[in-house]
Amino acid sequence: MLTLTANAAQAIRDLTAAAPEPSQSGIRISSQGEGASSLTLTLATAPEPADAVVESEGARVYLDPVAATVLEDKSLDAGADDQGSVSFLVTEQPA
Repeated sequence: MLTLTANAAQAIRDLTAAAPEPSQSGIRISSQGEGASSLTLTLATAPEPADAVVESEGARVYLDPVAATVLEDKSLDAGADDQGSVSFLVTEQPA
């Protein structure tokens, strides 16, 4: 299952803090089209019925079935650039 770094969990909590339902809000990673070649990340107020839910340190990530399979052995990290814009990075899970 996808894991979250502490940086990613903090970034997700920051992004969802102002949501209408912060207790259920998270980010949703979903596939675009038939393949796994393109995944998109959006803010979500709740999971879709078929989504897998990853929770870590108060942060929630909702994964559609394709994204859950593609990201099964991955880790989600986050960082900020000089202007404070958050970016997410998918990496291999540490051994």
